Amino acid sequence: MGYLWTLICHLHTLAGPMTMLLYPLYASVVAIETTDKLDDEQWLAYWIFYSFLTLMEMILQPILEWIPIWYDMKLLFVAWLVLPQLRGAAFIYDKLVRERIIKRYRESTISQQQNKSPKAKSQQINKSPKAKSQQYNKSPKAKSKTKFVDFIIPKKKAKQRQSVE
Repeated sequence: MGYLWTLICHLHTLAGPMTMLLYPLYASVVAIETTDKLDDEQWLAYWIFYSFLTLMEMILQPILEWIPIWYDMKLLFVAWLVLPQLRGAAFIYDKLVRERIIKRYRESTISQQQNKSPKAKSQQINKSPKAKSQQYNKSPKAKSKTKFVDFIIPKKKAKQRQSVE
């Protein structure tokens, strides 16, 4: 029984790095080489959440030491994030993160439009929905590739990037 218990303990110790690092690294490299966007989204979302989880774990370490099943809970959560059949990372990103980013992005564009001149406001109001959607689909040669990129990048860096182009 002693050897079996030792083997189980060693497998449990190896399960974390295998689930949290080795398989995601391999799958990320495979995702980069494919043309499918869904796997790219899954693995990018995974690395975002894994980084956030690791950061929170470092901050909350004194509290988490008192939770005896923390490692097992983390392992199950990360397995849910990692498994391609479940696509947990993409699910959380779609349901929680993307909605908040889009909501904040829309609020910032509305406030920017309110600061425009009355003539620019009337032109924006008179645009058809198709013209409004094409406004965000500019060609790569345009000064700003997308409004979303300008939202993510701080204003100073965006101006520097535009001056370089």
